[in-house]
Amino acid sequence: MKLTLRLFIEKSKINKKRNSIIKCRITYKKERKEFSTGIFINSIFWDSQHQVAKPPNDENDYINTQLSLIKSKINRAFLLLQVQEGNFTVDDIHMLYKGKKPTKEHNVVEQFESHLNMLKKLVGIDIKQATWNKLYYVKNNVKSFIRWKFKTNDLPLKSLKLQFLVDFEYYLKVEKKQKQITINKTIQRFRNPIKVALSKGYLERDPFMLYKAKKVKTEIVFLSVDELKQFESFEFKQTRLTQVKDWFVFSCYTGLAYNEISKLQKKHISKGFDGEFWIEVVREKTQKNIAVPILPKAQQLIDKYADANSGFIFKICSNQRYNSYLKEIASILGIDKRLTTHTARKTFASTVLLYNDVPMEIVSQLLGHSSITITEDSYGKIVQKKVSEEMIRLTKNL
Repeated sequence: MKLTLRLFIEKSKINKKRNSIIKCRITYKKERKEFSTGIFINSIFWDSQHQVAKPPNDENDYINTQLSLIKSKINRAFLLLQVQEGNFTVDDIHMLYKGKKPTKEHNVVEQFESHLNMLKKLVGIDIKQATWNKLYYVKNNVKSFIRWKFKTNDLPLKSLKLQFLVDFEYYLKVEKKQKQITINKTIQRFRNPIKVALSKGYLERDPFMLYKAKKVKTEIVFLSVDELKQFESFEFKQTRLTQVKDWFVFSCYTGLAYNEISKLQKKHISKGFDGEFWIEVVREKTQKNIAVPILPKAQQLIDKYADANSGFIFKICSNQRYNSYLKEIASILGIDKRLTTHTARKTFASTVLLYNDVPMEIVSQLLGHSSITITEDSYGKIVQKKVSEEMIRLTKNL
């Protein structure tokens, strides 16, 4: 972290008097800055080892005095920056030496924290608290990575290169034990404040422009037709498991996520244009209005619980406990799948809708996806499986 200063002559360039220019090179944080001192000397009078003009005479003494003043000004600029600035570069030292005000150095963690402070005021207006919390968690991972890799608390934004993300990905995988799908999300969220810094002019270009996230093969876990029937028909002795079964089945026939079911109220149910009852809610994840027709099985469960709980249709436990009970139910039923509250939503899309020939665009609308591309990416293979089964059936008939 110390400043290194060296004076040297450029022998390859000489003027008409056969003199060479004396140049100065300052090095700080392994970065160099070279510039001309404006002083010329004949190379035979230059002592490169001691960086002075020799032998002593009026002309050489004058040169040494001027060089000494230059070195003093550089050291004074360096000391001033140490007192005034938290982080600065070799260019800042040179600019202050020339009498110019150095540009403020913006840092990675500093920029991320500034971005979080701005978003904090938008919680409840444009973003959810959960969204802000996820970004805050990513910021902490970035900060711990910088400390782990670079042995410092922050880095200049301008020092960012593509290799930073490569090393960050390695750190998340090896040190934090994150899976690739989580790593992809972390890096995606980290790039947001970097793009903001780019828009503010703190960066000349996006250092991560060429980054490509590694593809992750995700398997859609859902209940088959037989598993869903088994789930519905099994009678549990424990009240808590019966309730969990009913909540799960309700989600299987509506596609509503945990948050939407836990907040579902009678006011969200109304008679539609077709004379049938519909559930109308706002999808919390996308803030998109969705309307789901109430199928007979879902209606039975509404009738069963609507009067028992004032205001809300269901009185649901925490998501963590809900998932714990589903694991217990899967064990009892002999279903060798990792069941979560989200499995019911996927069962609605797959077994209830797509397997009954409901078009993909309708499925996308009922799920409240922000675009049909998301639905196609997630459930495209299920449609292929359905086509395959139909072709097998057709082959047998032919």
